[in-house]
Amino acid sequence: MSALSRAVIKRCEALGFTAPHIVDLDAFGTEAGQGLREYLSKHHHGTMNWLSETETRRRHPQSLWKRAKSAIVLGLNYGPDTDPLITLGQTDKATISVYARNRDYHDIIKGRLKELGGLIARDSGEDIKVFVDTAPLMEKPLAAMSGLGWQGKHTNLVSKDYGSWLFLGVILSAAKLTPTPPDIDHCGSCTACLDICPTDAFPAAYQLDARKCISYLTIEHKGPVEENLRAKMDNRIYGCDDCLAVCPWNKFAKEAAEIKLQARDDLNAPDLAELAAFSDAEFRRHFSGSPIKRIGLHQFIRNVLYAIGNSGRADLSAAAEPHLKSPNPVVRDAAKWAISRLES
Repeated sequence: MSALSRAVIKRCEALGFTAPHIVDLDAFGTEAGQGLREYLSKHHHGTMNWLSETETRRRHPQSLWKRAKSAIVLGLNYGPDTDPLITLGQTDKATISVYARNRDYHDIIKGRLKELGGLIARDSGEDIKVFVDTAPLMEKPLAAMSGLGWQGKHTNLVSKDYGSWLFLGVILSAAKLTPTPPDIDHCGSCTACLDICPTDAFPAAYQLDARKCISYLTIEHKGPVEENLRAKMDNRIYGCDDCLAVCPWNKFAKEAAEIKLQARDDLNAPDLAELAAFSDAEFRRHFSGSPIKRIGLHQFIRNVLYAIGNSGRADLSAAAEPHLKSPNPVVRDAAKWAISRLES
């Protein structure tokens, strides 16, 4: 086996990544694949059909690329500079997940991973492939096996150095590289992440029912949200950070050094009324380069209307009323529900 060169490790640091952690893919077992199968059998993936459609390839990295011998796992810190939950008490404002308050991390990470992959291929003489969250690859089990962190009770990766705030990138290599030792689970008896979930999306520790998760409901779910869940979404219009933000390991977290990941002022606590008034052109312009743009105007407005309905502010009815005539039935339904909530 061979180790990564000092040049690669130094370049990782220069590009803002964590130290590289390595998994021997021949030792990557079947546990993650079995966990995925159980997850799908319970229909906890909701309408994310791409998970079931890619199950076979997703079970093991070598199902995706047979020649892969090693996985190099890297993290990019996106720690916030303020409490990400502070806006939940500001009922006329919107709460946006920390990771979406600036540029789309896919665009930031992928080019850097390709550069590192080129260095690794040069040094090892073997091919590489680069992955950032969009391929059928289970990054979190790989990251846990690599020692970058462990999967907490909320199923997300937790790091002793960065808390819950790490984007993950993976480079698969056909070279046999020296693996780094896995970390152990440091959650102990803590259940803070489970207890804070506003929709009870965790049927048990280390299990997530996405159908109740606000991140899923605001980003992945395209239709109307069940009314009992709408009322629990408060003013969260894109994603949810509750289970991440409450983790005690965040006391060691660092603020994001990458300026493109630092929150834009206009996305820290935007006015619900202003967001509700966006035209399609305004929406696209305002969220150019942002992951929020990918959900489209109608789903975005749906989320904003749910937040307006939860605000308890009668003055926001005026922002919802124009959407009663929306050509989109989901938006019309959300507007009707919001106004009804405010009137009652």
